[in-house]
Amino acid sequence: MTRTHPVDAIPAPRPTTDAGQPYEYRRTPLVEPDWTRFPGWRHVTRDQWESAQWQRAHCVKNIKQLRAVLGDLVDDTFYTDLDADQRALSTMSMLVPPQMINTMVPDAPVTTDALRADPVRRYMIPIASDRRTDWPSHPYATRDSLHEHDMWVAEGLTHRYPTKVLAELLATCPQYCGHCTRMDLVGNSTPTVDKLKLTLRPVDRYDAHIAYLKAHPGVRDVVVSGGDVANVPWRNLESYLMRLLDIETVRDIRLATKALMGLPQHWLQPDVVEGLERVAHTAARRGVNLAIHTHVNHAQSLTPLVARAAQTALDVGVRDVRNQGVLMRGVNATSTDLLDLCFALQGEAGILPYYFYLCDMIPNAEHWRVPVWHAQQLQHDIMGYLPGYATPRIVCDVPFVGKRWVHMLTEYDRERGISYWTKNYRTSIESADLAALQKRYAYYDPIDTLPASGQRWWYDHRTD
Repeated sequence: MTRTHPVDAIPAPRPTTDAGQPYEYRRTPLVEPDWTRFPGWRHVTRDQWESAQWQRAHCVKNIKQLRAVLGDLVDDTFYTDLDADQRALSTMSMLVPPQMINTMVPDAPVTTDALRADPVRRYMIPIASDRRTDWPSHPYATRDSLHEHDMWVAEGLTHRYPTKVLAELLATCPQYCGHCTRMDLVGNSTPTVDKLKLTLRPVDRYDAHIAYLKAHPGVRDVVVSGGDVANVPWRNLESYLMRLLDIETVRDIRLATKALMGLPQHWLQPDVVEGLERVAHTAARRGVNLAIHTHVNHAQSLTPLVARAAQTALDVGVRDVRNQGVLMRGVNATSTDLLDLCFALQGEAGILPYYFYLCDMIPNAEHWRVPVWHAQQLQHDIMGYLPGYATPRIVCDVPFVGKRWVHMLTEYDRERGISYWTKNYRTSIESADLAALQKRYAYYDPIDTLPASGQRWWYDHRTD
């Protein structure tokens, strides 16, 4: 009698039905939407569209200009909704380049309903009906939720992490995002927010940054931001970067610019490309890592012009182009939206998916924010599809702590939506606080996402 050992057993036949995968990848080449579908741009030529000067000159700054672009495609109810938001709720003034508007409703007829539902519109041109009326702001929301201004060691220079600083060179951008974490400083004042102002002359501000970095050799990493570095005249930006490269202890420089996506025409200008090449070659010669960090929140925003701008930066010697997005309800807070975006970034545009942050706890942002548990689920659901090096980390930027992977919390009260976090370093304002590393720091989920008992607790404890 012949015995069959388990290793020799014939495997059972596989089921004949295919259940499929939770996410099905299909390559989608990038397309530049036809801007002439908008009545106001019907006669705009390709040369005009690809001109940074034309893009800047035709940014939409108010409802009248938006009407001129959209014509009769959108009815008055949308503009009334937008006006209500601008008058009483918006923390950022309107400034949207044509490039960004052109990625709204790219694949279907532009109608009022389609524009209302569009993910890019939802964070670039918020309307009153988007926002929550029960809890428009969390009780612990603040204008400078990350306390960056409190940690200034010179005007515009935030020393938050032991080895890294954030250099805010200016307070403007080519476009203003509704969810901006620096809404207390960036852009024009709104009826809701009277903005802070940078007071020093740029040359004096930059001198103060350089002096601090020379005096603090423990700082090796400088994020050059604002605002957006695309609004710094290139000659001034190049001078600042070359001065950073002269500091022996600076080993990493990151340029923060949403304009790589929102105004790629800027990064394709010959003088900018040539200047970036000079900076990149100097950085390489001195062994400094030079990268560009951009901010793309939805796959619709990626077009061939964006890919060309990213590839040009890499071609002239920038080491990496990386994306730091923000998780927002109604924009990208599903695994499908995130994976579509990451595949478009990594596979089509040459941009590395790097971080997705939870939207910060600023005023009037509760309709965008997601709870920590939702972010944890998204991190779980996107694993295994992308290459490991191109799988983004989802992080929570905890006040006084800094960015933490969403699974790094030490305790989580799901009922009341309070997570607790610890840290392993002192910020620049805690040098004398011996207990800083033993404390727990709280972060708060949006109240509308809590169970009924948790929502009742917050209602019972509200102070307004």
